[in-house]
Amino acid sequence: MKLVTFRPTNEGGVADHAPDRLGFLVDDRVVDPLAALAGAAKEARPGCFADAIAFIAAGAEGLAAAREVVAMAPATAWHPLAGVRLRAPMRPSTILCAGSNYRAHNREKADSPSSGKEPEFFVKTADCLVDPGGDIVHDPLLTHKLDCETELAIVIGKPGRHIPVERALDHVFGFTIVNDVTARDRQVRRTKEGVVWYDLGRAKAFDTSAPLGPCIVTADEIGDPQRLDLETRINGELRQSANTAEMIWSCAQLIAVFSTNFTLKPGIVIITGTPAGTAWSADVELGGRFEPRPGLVAATRYCEPGDAIESRIERIGVLRNRVVAAPGASQGVR
Repeated sequence: MKLVTFRPTNEGGVADHAPDRLGFLVDDRVVDPLAALAGAAKEARPGCFADAIAFIAAGAEGLAAAREVVAMAPATAWHPLAGVRLRAPMRPSTILCAGSNYRAHNREKADSPSSGKEPEFFVKTADCLVDPGGDIVHDPLLTHKLDCETELAIVIGKPGRHIPVERALDHVFGFTIVNDVTARDRQVRRTKEGVVWYDLGRAKAFDTSAPLGPCIVTADEIGDPQRLDLETRINGELRQSANTAEMIWSCAQLIAVFSTNFTLKPGIVIITGTPAGTAWSADVELGGRFEPRPGLVAATRYCEPGDAIESRIERIGVLRNRVVAAPGASQGVR
């Protein structure tokens, strides 16, 4: 099943001002479960359809109710995908992030003493979110080296703490796509002795640094999360192409790692790192070392206003966003 959050649009493509709605994506149409149950008695309308987090927390009961609603939904409850505005499929309470999780990516960037030896640990918040089709803001007061990274995102469905690796995937509701937008010139730091370290707070967590979507696909439809192809295209050029089998730490291992620090709750998201091919790899100033791979186009610069970013992951879909200039940036006024 594919879970979305959406707003209907009018004939001009403008979203209405109603609250966001939970929906289920079936081919190129979206089912609105509350519209499907509009004629039912109030007590017959499951609370799990209130929003994405409520639905995720409902677990197997919510999925069963959703399948029943989709099977009986009248024509009035269906929207063509082209007739809605997709929002981020959920607003996670926390986005737990693992970096340095692909060996090829580690080889292309400046060495840090911990790279590839343990998962880099940083956090993004719901304030970082961008909708599918939304804008990534290029803010020159924050960065001149804006980079984009396609990553598989794990959506937690079952709560737990100190989760063992062998049971970790039992806690997964589904998977989606995150573009881990990064300010590289805020990230890479060097000591006087030449040792590289990463400032992952300022480099990773800022407005529009977490495009998310377009949908959440339930775990049963994904199967093994370590067998998914992923790609990044910028203005149509293939920059990243890899498979999640190339991760150093698997999804199950990352869940176990993060559950040591946090009680993982329904709706928490874990992002799992990015493969080789980032713009950083072509930045000698920041220690980049691009390794040619068949089909990949080496970046010649970082992302700039006007760039179109496509993040694709097998069985999930394509997350599309565009980079835009910050308001007033061209006049140097903020």
